[in-house]
Amino acid sequence: MTTKTATFAVTGSNTLAFAFTLIVGLGLLTVSGMAQATVLHDAAHDQRHAMAFPCH
Repeated sequence: MTTKTATFAVTGSNTLAFAFTLIVGLGLLTVSGMAQATVLHDAAHDQRHAMAFPCH
């Protein structure tokens, strides 16, 4: 049996990508958490129509 070991280096670009992803994710959670249910429903409903999925 052969075992391969991989190492990952943390570079500046990886750190920047992680920070950007974290900020965007937290922003989406904050906005969706504070939005009214009707706004979220309407957005999801419009997205289903835009993707040509029947919803009613």
